[in-house]
Amino acid sequence: MSFQAYLKTIKEKTGKTPADFRSLAEEKKFCQNGTLTVKATEITNWLKNDFDLGHGHGMAIYALLKGLKNEDSL
Repeated sequence: MSFQAYLKTIKEKTGKTPADFRSLAEEKKFCQNGTLTVKATEITNWLKNDFDLGHGHGMAIYALLKGLKNEDSL
């Protein structure tokens, strides 16, 4: 599955955009000043528990929060 396909599925399932997840991560204190301060496991567990997202989708959000990918990445 391409990165864009992950983002599309996440949006369809949760109604949230990458920007929404960045804001939510800031609110949960997972990010400070735009920098991720927790490990991938904390992100994937949060997304699984709160949004019923699987590991691959959680890792896609982690990649966004970590700055490894952006909304235009393939």
